[in-house]
Amino acid sequence: MKLNIKVKKAYFLLIGLIAIAVNAQQDPQYTQYMYNTMTVNSAYAGSTGALEATLLHRSQWTGLDGAPQTQSLTIDAPIGSNVGLGFSAVNDKLGPSSEIYLEGNFSYTVNLNHDMKLAFGVKAGIRSLDVDWSKGRYYDNTDVLLNNNIESKIKPSFGAGLYLYKEKWYAGISVPSFLRADYYDDVKEALLSDRLHYYFIGGYVFDLSDNLKFKPAAMAKLVSGAPITVDLSANFLIQEKLTLGASYRFDDSMSALVGFQITKSLYAGYAFDYTVTDLNKYNNGSHEIILRFQMPQKSSQIKSPRFF
Repeated sequence: MKLNIKVKKAYFLLIGLIAIAVNAQQDPQYTQYMYNTMTVNSAYAGSTGALEATLLHRSQWTGLDGAPQTQSLTIDAPIGSNVGLGFSAVNDKLGPSSEIYLEGNFSYTVNLNHDMKLAFGVKAGIRSLDVDWSKGRYYDNTDVLLNNNIESKIKPSFGAGLYLYKEKWYAGISVPSFLRADYYDDVKEALLSDRLHYYFIGGYVFDLSDNLKFKPAAMAKLVSGAPITVDLSANFLIQEKLTLGASYRFDDSMSALVGFQITKSLYAGYAFDYTVTDLNKYNNGSHEIILRFQMPQKSSQIKSPRFF
């Protein structure tokens, strides 16, 4: 019996360590990525032509102890006709670990023709990692491994992106951070290393009628040493007020999305993810809430804030 307990403890500890390592190598994921673009692509800053602020909360795999929780805040605005500035803050938690991203964003836009624009973006900031093993479910205060916390380990971040768009469509490619921070921990006897994340995004708006628009979107994330993550979504905008849609993340989950344009400036959205893997036996799905505020636009040539 004692042996089985030790084996189980070792098993759960191993799973926890793997989860921490994966979290350190994987950026947070979002279902409503089409409304939260600047967290992955700095070139988006200022592209709506007005001040914009977005607040998002995501609870992933609810009902599962130590499951990921993410909050993000982004603010951006155009400065003049070609420059955009923005700030993004992300708080990402998984089990006993917590990561905070604080980054500034800069974009410069080139007019390719009267209605097509290409923005070049860069972002820079810091990322902080904390691990408190006492918050783990299988914490043992006599275990040396579980008493070696990581407190506010700071590392710089620097990323870049391209964002091409017109009134009815957009496409982008980005790397949120090029900098890799490798370090060796003599207690864990492991090398922890960030990996480069490559994001590809795109979307289009089809006018099906005066009161109905179809808005498909896609995002692909490539990380070396990890499976490619692909999200496909299809949203319908009804009378420029109500958004209904669905999305699918390959080999991971399917989602339902709903949103409402409360005022011309304020949008609220909700997404529910249902896991399609064996993990669905152990969680009650994922919930994501988003609020987006946009000031009235100064230019009629900039895309509508209700599109993407």
